[in-house]
Amino acid sequence: MHLTATNLSLPFNASESALSLLLAGELRLSPSDITNLRIVRRSLDARDKGDIRFVYNVVFDITTEKARRVAALELKNVGRLPEYSPEQVKMGDKPQDAPVVVIGFGPGGIFASYELARRGYKVIVLERGSAITERKKDVDTFFGTGKLNTSSNIMFGEGGAGTFSDGKLTTRIKDARADDVIKTLVEFGADPSIAVDAKPHIGTDVLSKVILNIRRRLEEMGVDIRFGSCVTDFSSDDGRIASVTVNDSEIIPCCAAVLAVGQAARDTYRMLLARGIEIVQKPFAVGVRIEHPQEFIDRSQFGAYAGHPRLGAAEYRLTGKTGDRGVYTFCMCPGGVVVASSSAENEVVTNGMSYHARNGRNANSAIIVQVNPSDFGPNPLAGVIFQEKIERAAFTLGGGDYCAPAMMVGDFLKGRKPTGFGDVEPSYRPGVRPADIRRCFPKTIGKGIEDGINAFARRIKGFDMYDAVLTAVESRSSAPIRISRTESGEATRMKGLYPVGEGAGYAGGIVSAAVDGMKAAEHIIGTYRPE
Repeated sequence: MHLTATNLSLPFNASESALSLLLAGELRLSPSDITNLRIVRRSLDARDKGDIRFVYNVVFDITTEKARRVAALELKNVGRLPEYSPEQVKMGDKPQDAPVVVIGFGPGGIFASYELARRGYKVIVLERGSAITERKKDVDTFFGTGKLNTSSNIMFGEGGAGTFSDGKLTTRIKDARADDVIKTLVEFGADPSIAVDAKPHIGTDVLSKVILNIRRRLEEMGVDIRFGSCVTDFSSDDGRIASVTVNDSEIIPCCAAVLAVGQAARDTYRMLLARGIEIVQKPFAVGVRIEHPQEFIDRSQFGAYAGHPRLGAAEYRLTGKTGDRGVYTFCMCPGGVVVASSSAENEVVTNGMSYHARNGRNANSAIIVQVNPSDFGPNPLAGVIFQEKIERAAFTLGGGDYCAPAMMVGDFLKGRKPTGFGDVEPSYRPGVRPADIRRCFPKTIGKGIEDGINAFARRIKGFDMYDAVLTAVESRSSAPIRISRTESGEATRMKGLYPVGEGAGYAGGIVSAAVDGMKAAEHIIGTYRPE
């Protein structure tokens, strides 16, 4: 009989082979009675720095007779393994008389394409950016020289913005498709540990290889993937999308379109709004990146065990309030770097990135303050305009060459004019210039960052260390808009157009965006049958 057990706790440096002994003791069985023991979830509990532990959820088999004996114990953490079989989407009856066009090749677009291709649908993928190899060259050029390619950068190109990030796969959504996403990533080259870790991450170096492997498989399945192809317009017939225009010239007929453009596609937002697509404002958050020595974060979280190879680089997640607004850390990157995420001329944007090993000298995280639609005017794109304003302010303050304005935390808190940096070396490239970062924001944001640092320092002693570095601006924690859609996943004012992912305002990370793309594919499958 298949059973599951949760909350099995072992010292972090104990061998996982001890799980069978621990479980047998709880079940009052012999270890030999337990077969096919498999870890399905592993999380780290470091609340007691003198007794850091891993906590496991497992599945296993025992005989029906032994299961009856275990049931009599009425253990709260042991039960039957729920049977799950993914529901097969029934194909629609309408013949697919034109391709499905997938706009954008980030997680939403990739997984929408994969679901459709597996069922035999004709798919054309249109990605404005470059393939991963060329994209890496463009990013390295920008980091080294400040020469920005506005179509191929951290935000645009194969794999989407998540390709140049920590590769976090944590998600709060409760959807069985999320497990399918993880399994697919492992199938195409990700470390199998992501299937069991409670806070899985791939790392940008591994994720880029996984994305390339998926693309090659899609091409083998007949998907037509076109890079350097920006959708600049579309046409409709009786309220249903009929075609898309690429690079202001080529017209491609389509039976449906999956819109997975990412939140940097502001020109696409403006085009959609001009064509009557309903777009509404939504809350988001803006702020800065903070850098500490990773060694300091390790000590603060793991105490005397800091640096132990089984623990790796430590993380944190902190929340607070500034007046009636939330302030919190976001996208914490252990052993990572602050990266230049500009996608338009004369704008400075920061983000965080880690490699798989997470072995860089610094830890970094965003400190961001909530902003609301009430802070802006009625224009649906008012939040976008606000982002552009602070990004341009950061560009000017940084010297006008894509260097970022930055300062030490101590200077920021004491209101001193920044003149340089201390023991913490800023990692942002092309480089930073000392500047008062408060000048990038409205006063409420600067005050919120200050309140956040002070609050977080009560949680992690020394978080407000003088030499820690603040780099501006972190402005794209999430999309400032949502493209309204119906229960069928279509845009409210355009049948056959399926807005998905972070750029459409419906996801908050790699996995949730991928799941959203899968759902759009299922709606299309339920409407059409492949020729």
